[in-house]
Amino acid sequence: MEMQYNNNNNGYGPEEYMIQEEDWDRDLLLDPAWEKQQRKTFTAWCNSHLRKAGTQIDNIEEDFRNGLKLMLLLEVISGERLPKPDRGKMRFHKIANVNKALEYITSKGVKLVSIGAEEIVDGNVKMTLGMIWTIILRFAIQDISVEETSAKEGLLLWCQRKTAPYRNVNVQNFHCSWKDGLAFCALIHRHRPDLIDYSKLNKDDPLGNLNLALEIAEKHLDIPKMLDPEVTDLANTAVCGGRLFMTRVSCYYHAPHDPEDIINTPKPDERAIMTYVSCFYHAFAGAEQAETAANRICKVLGVNQENEKLMEEYERLASELLEWIHRTTPWLEKRAPESTMTAMRCKLEDFRDYRRMHKPPKVQEKCQLEISFNTLQTKLNISNRPAFMPSEGKMVSDITSAWQGLEHAEKGYEEWLLSEIRRLERVEHLAEKFQQKVATHESWAQGKDQLLTLRDYESASLTEVRALLRKHEAFESDLAAHQDRVEQIAAIAQELNELDYHAAGVINEHCQTICDQWDQLGTLTQKRREALERTEKLLETIDQLFLEFAKRSAPFNNWMEGAMEDLQDMFLVHSVDEVQNLISAHDQFKTTLPEADSERQAILSIYNEVQKIAQSYGISSKLTNIYCDITPAHINQTWEKEMSRQNVNERHRRQFAAQANAIGPWIQTRMEEIARSSVDLAGTLEDQMNQLKQFEHDIIKYKPNIDKLEGDHQLIQETLIFDNKHTNYTMEHIRVGWESLLTTIARTINEIETQILTRDAKGISQQQLNEFRSSFTHFDRKKKGGMETDDFRACLISMGYDLGEAEFARIMSLVDPNSSGRVTFQAFVDFMTRETGETDNSEQVVASFRILAADKPYILVDELRRELPPEQAEYCISRMPPYKGPDGVPGALDYTVFSTALYGESDL
Repeated sequence: MEMQYNNNNNGYGPEEYMIQEEDWDRDLLLDPAWEKQQRKTFTAWCNSHLRKAGTQIDNIEEDFRNGLKLMLLLEVISGERLPKPDRGKMRFHKIANVNKALEYITSKGVKLVSIGAEEIVDGNVKMTLGMIWTIILRFAIQDISVEETSAKEGLLLWCQRKTAPYRNVNVQNFHCSWKDGLAFCALIHRHRPDLIDYSKLNKDDPLGNLNLALEIAEKHLDIPKMLDPEVTDLANTAVCGGRLFMTRVSCYYHAPHDPEDIINTPKPDERAIMTYVSCFYHAFAGAEQAETAANRICKVLGVNQENEKLMEEYERLASELLEWIHRTTPWLEKRAPESTMTAMRCKLEDFRDYRRMHKPPKVQEKCQLEISFNTLQTKLNISNRPAFMPSEGKMVSDITSAWQGLEHAEKGYEEWLLSEIRRLERVEHLAEKFQQKVATHESWAQGKDQLLTLRDYESASLTEVRALLRKHEAFESDLAAHQDRVEQIAAIAQELNELDYHAAGVINEHCQTICDQWDQLGTLTQKRREALERTEKLLETIDQLFLEFAKRSAPFNNWMEGAMEDLQDMFLVHSVDEVQNLISAHDQFKTTLPEADSERQAILSIYNEVQKIAQSYGISSKLTNIYCDITPAHINQTWEKEMSRQNVNERHRRQFAAQANAIGPWIQTRMEEIARSSVDLAGTLEDQMNQLKQFEHDIIKYKPNIDKLEGDHQLIQETLIFDNKHTNYTMEHIRVGWESLLTTIARTINEIETQILTRDAKGISQQQLNEFRSSFTHFDRKKKGGMETDDFRACLISMGYDLGEAEFARIMSLVDPNSSGRVTFQAFVDFMTRETGETDNSEQVVASFRILAADKPYILVDELRRELPPEQAEYCISRMPPYKGPDGVPGALDYTVFSTALYGESDL
């Protein structure tokens, strides 16, 4: 409260307020009415301060005579310690104490005229009241300043601003503007609208308005009544005593008036009104300071509450994602094979549903979780709060590790599924092929043993014998061709045993029966040939062309059937070499197609020659080839069927390759565009954000192309196509690239959002951010998104930092707390913004709480609920620890420990 008087002070000095004349009439100043008003007013003002020290005065001229309470009053209103008083009761002790008080007043720049210690000790009423008025001027009015104005002008400006919105109030001075009492009521309503209903006040009832303001000020604002309603004509009384009294008392003391005195006086005393109004100023100025402190605390608590909500949300999302990962991973790690193809295909469909419907949302959740974590850490860093440490097992690194385990299990599961499906398809195909070959063999072998045991050649003619011999030769040729079929049946049975076919026992019995029958046919064939060869002559007229057709068509037909069976077979391979061998065998097969086609044409030409001879010699066109059942139509149909299947497979290959060759470069181009945009310094962060949002929109729209390629890939898998010379892209390449693209665009957008948040919170300009990015890019020599330790040191030196080893170690502990040896761009920006920005801190919050607590080292629950909004008040009450100091009271709370804990400087 101390303020030095000097010639340069913009306020009014004591000489301007206390113009004293040596030739005044002291008798007039002792008018009883004036004396009564002065006693009451000044006594009330003094007691309003002395009660803070636990005392008061009853008689103003008697209680100040020994100087003790006078010195105490000065200590209370100034907040300073005066020299130690003399405790004796002699007159010189009293004079010494009063002199100490007067010397202190004089040290504050106040000139005391005609006021001496002896007169105060003698109980001189005039001098005592004059001294008190001097104290009021110095300590209650002079220290008021609004926008560097003088005391009077500042107090007037404050009144004008506070009462401006109120009807019938126009404060232009400290006399007539206050006569109707509305200005006092407006000041009270502006700060405490709960105390006065201003809308019900009447301008025509000035006495009622003044009395209402005085009573409410005393009862609720602790402002004593300085006007006495009982004295109703103080001004007139003074005039009756003489004009000199009125003039000089008004100029020197300016005692406050009672309500009717203010109303009935044409121009109420200006300085009296100022004294009373100054009490309102001091009462409400503290409330405004408390409001400011409360707002600061609300802001800090609001940030803390928002951060806690983000922490709780992160914990919830992390728990849900980890629960899903831990539930899904065992399912992917389970390798229980099924015995049927239907069951395995159901597993494959479940896995495809997982890849298409269940996993993509979790990929987004994982990415969003990382973004939320980074955003939360940025907000905590910006608000100068300690970093967020998730619960054990819920760190981003823990989630990443669990996710990697999931993807490892997923990859192994897909490979196992495809392997099992191929095995079951192979088993079912072999079983079906076994049955087909067995059925074909049994159909072919049916009745052959009976024919071979016929003795028809004994009664046949030479021509017929020769025909039978040729037929037997054709049968032997057919028998030799069927040798491969029988061997294939045995080989299939052996492979089914190795593949754990569930009906392998039945297959083995059937295979043994066929082998026994085949051995019997071989024996019978040999015996019949020996019998026919004993026949001297053979039929020479057998159509050689039919014989040649039979000999060439049967092997060719067997070759075609065998080729179709081989091309439809499933193969289990375990290495790249085995895959390459299959591809080479397929390529070799395709090189034999032209030669096979030539053979087909040659065989068909034989049959055409038969038709030509029949037509030339008038033989029936319905000739029957007795050597075989194969017809030209059958050969052509089989050939065309295989060529059609090859064309369909080639179409599937080209269709997949066309899409993959378009999608692969598209993904690569988007990745390059995102990388260029993230380091572009030409535009603002908002421009970069808009461009990245457009990239994200384009990527989302492109998703149907990925789904269509998945469908084509599934079709290729189902048609057993394993090679594709038209493209170097596989479906796995596309999947990995697509997931990487989604993650990259989300992380890049989050980085820009974080930079915008940092820029706005720290007041960093776009140019500064560009300079940070330019410096970081220049010293990121390996272009891996982080500066190494030596590069970071070089960057700081280039920016003007004088680095010693200790200082550089301190900076590295801030930007690289995990000692990874790399400084990311976000850590670099955080360091630079900490160097240049300003944030709130625990000292500011402690100072704000101290204001609310009225300078006590603790605060009470009622004070928190009175000064803060309900939500913030309850937040503080639930978290603030009890105050343990020796000067505490029951229910006292320690706001210092609470404030430092907000910034991680202590523990609650």
